[in-house]
Amino acid sequence: MLKTILFDLDGVIIDSEPQHANAALRVLKRHGAAADLDYCASFIGSSTENFCEASIKQFGMDISKEDLLAEMLAEKKAVLKEEGYQPLPGITALVKQLSHSGIRLAVASSSSPAEIENALKALGIKKYFTKVISSSSVKNPKPAPDTFLLAIKELGVNARETVVVEDSCYGVQAAKAAGIVCVGYINPHSGKQDLSAADVLLESFETIDNRFFKNVLHRSLGEPVTIANTKRLKIRELAKEDVREIYQIYQNPDVAKYIPDIEDYLDAEIEKQKAYIRNVYSFYGYGIWGVYSKTSKKLIGRCGIENLMIDGREEIALSYLLDREHWGYGYALECCRAVFEYAKTELDITRIVAVIDKQNQRSVHTAKNLGMVLEKEITYKGRDSYLYAISLG
Repeated sequence: MLKTILFDLDGVIIDSEPQHANAALRVLKRHGAAADLDYCASFIGSSTENFCEASIKQFGMDISKEDLLAEMLAEKKAVLKEEGYQPLPGITALVKQLSHSGIRLAVASSSSPAEIENALKALGIKKYFTKVISSSSVKNPKPAPDTFLLAIKELGVNARETVVVEDSCYGVQAAKAAGIVCVGYINPHSGKQDLSAADVLLESFETIDNRFFKNVLHRSLGEPVTIANTKRLKIRELAKEDVREIYQIYQNPDVAKYIPDIEDYLDAEIEKQKAYIRNVYSFYGYGIWGVYSKTSKKLIGRCGIENLMIDGREEIALSYLLDREHWGYGYALECCRAVFEYAKTELDITRIVAVIDKQNQRSVHTAKNLGMVLEKEITYKGRDSYLYAISLG
């Protein structure tokens, strides 16, 4: 269960990396150091103290670490006075929504406590954060895990109840070293950061909410996300242990009859499903999910939506199939209606299509009952098919 989200400050809450680089280059230039933006970017996520110590060695500067640090902090204040704090788009609204949903928030940053406090106050969001943790409070700054370990200790939570949001390679490494699920925020002003170790990558804060973070945590811990509950069915993401049962459903000739390339599909099903579970759900936020009977608790089929190129156009397509024993009881309508509702309310999807083999009259009947409209006849994967569509707007 998600209890806490730990945010980095620079590059996640405030877009400060360009300001920090500007200040650092001003100071280094005064001391004759031939540094550039790439050099500054290589320290993103680390502390200013580490930056000063490394720069003295790199450029042979005749100044103490303490004096350079004081000069660097003074220059940062000067730049900040000139430009002010710049919040990342969508971050303040997200912070408020997360706090109102009951999730405890904290900042765990390499910046000083005063810098963190000042930034949060300036943006009017300090009251939404339970704790402020600075790397100055620990022996080893990022990429060591100390900052995050101290944060969860002070918050009274464990790593499996926590998600970290970071924009730097050091920050991601620190989160993973602490055993915490990490969302890597791709900030174009943070340089070419290697965020590949993050559990999921994010390009914007403007379209997400608490559900996004809960799902990231569930998936990263190997816990499938529940999509919908209907009167008779539970629809959730497939887990690796479901793959064998799905494979068995496809063995029935009646089920396999209208699936293109079914033999090749079956041969690769297990490995394909494992890769699908790892990658597709978290990337798109949707996919093909498992359908489970609430009565038997067993997997009886699958349904969902997926991105397909159909007749020269990229579409979001409905896909479903059920175990032969569960045909004729209205389960297809029940699960597909739940998929449409989820797509509309949770994903803001406005159009879904279905490609149906012309001979598959059961599916044609289901499409019509779902309110889908025949758009045209097409050839899809060598089969004469109908293209049905529905507007969810």
